[in-house]
Amino acid sequence: MNGCHLTESNVAGYLQSLRMMERTGATIQKYVHGVRSFMEWLDGRPVTKELTAQWKHDLMEKGLSPSTINGRIAAVNGLFHFLGWTEYRVRALKIQRQAFRDNTKELTAEEYFRLVQTARLQSRERLALVMETICSTGIRVSEVRYITVEAARRARATVSLKGKIRTILLPEKLCGKLLQYARRRGIISGEIFLTEGGKSLSRFEIWREMKAVCEKAGVQGSKVFPHNLRHLFAMTYYRANKNIVRLADLLGHSSINTTRIYLISTGEEHARELARMRLIC
Repeated sequence: MNGCHLTESNVAGYLQSLRMMERTGATIQKYVHGVRSFMEWLDGRPVTKELTAQWKHDLMEKGLSPSTINGRIAAVNGLFHFLGWTEYRVRALKIQRQAFRDNTKELTAEEYFRLVQTARLQSRERLALVMETICSTGIRVSEVRYITVEAARRARATVSLKGKIRTILLPEKLCGKLLQYARRRGIISGEIFLTEGGKSLSRFEIWREMKAVCEKAGVQGSKVFPHNLRHLFAMTYYRANKNIVRLADLLGHSSINTTRIYLISTGEEHARELARMRLIC
């Protein structure tokens, strides 16, 4: 086979299929970026299995992380499946599960509290409350829009995402803060965390605001991003309860193997565990 040419019409159709499958906005954005980077690499050449394999090799040569490479492969393989070009798909990289996390990316509870305190000192009340909401409930940043006045009054939010519906319990103290914030902002119903223009806060806006306070808070920028608050919730809950099944339910995971990734300890903690074994004379 001489190969097939990718067109903008192909990408548009794939984009529509992702929407029909109710993929999240972040997933769609990631997939479209992966497909477009592949098209740019092709530079007008027709798709062949040999070229797709070469593209995978070039991604590895660039030194991209295995997870980034696999994300792009998933996007392009998904496009090939949609188009019926299954013969052009390539295998993802096999990644051995890490035994521990990089401590330069592990956000501690102390650092989290400093971020919240610094946000309030800088009159960034919305940011402080967003961070407290994510970290005290374990919700995804994409689920922040489900934190409504009605949810705060009921002390529970109903989240519908990725084809699943689950209920998230909101701590009483958090509900009080959310309702006070809503009253001050004149929000009587619906979403609590809104932009000045009345739109939902995006993942990027929350990330950008967190980055703006990290230096003043004395926290490494590599540790400061919304998803790390979810990790901190998971670690804190598990250390207190040792119930990974319940934690998986709280996080909205279909597989406990996904939850296990959240519970990987840092290298320093791993080293202390090894030292406590006292197996060296």
